[in-house]
Amino acid sequence: MMEAAVIGITGVMLALQIKHTKPEYAVYLSVATGVLLLLMAAQRLEIVLESVRRIQDSISIQAAYIQVLLKMIGITYISEFAADICRDAGYAAIAGQIGIFAKLSILAISMPIVTALLDTVQSFLGG
Repeated sequence: MMEAAVIGITGVMLALQIKHTKPEYAVYLSVATGVLLLLMAAQRLEIVLESVRRIQDSISIQAAYIQVLLKMIGITYISEFAADICRDAGYAAIAGQIGIFAKLSILAISMPIVTALLDTVQSFLGG
């Protein structure tokens, strides 16, 4: 975590210094810092995936549910990353649209699980 914090703070400090003379380079530096942090986070994601696999093996959750969960996490992370870059560049409206698209994407991929849940509830109720 300390590495990520140092990289983030260093990127911000450099971008602030460059912003007054070359604002477009400040945005590029911000994107580069974000990509570097994204790659660092991807390494941590491997640990999470291994833990999810162990949980799946121990309580026998269907693989489809785990895949949907991982897709949701991926959509959330990528959309936040892209929206933050847009906000930093001054395009808040586009950042908002990315957020809306991400929410609709999560809703779309989760519909089979919601349908299965409703079927289960209906079968318990005797329908």
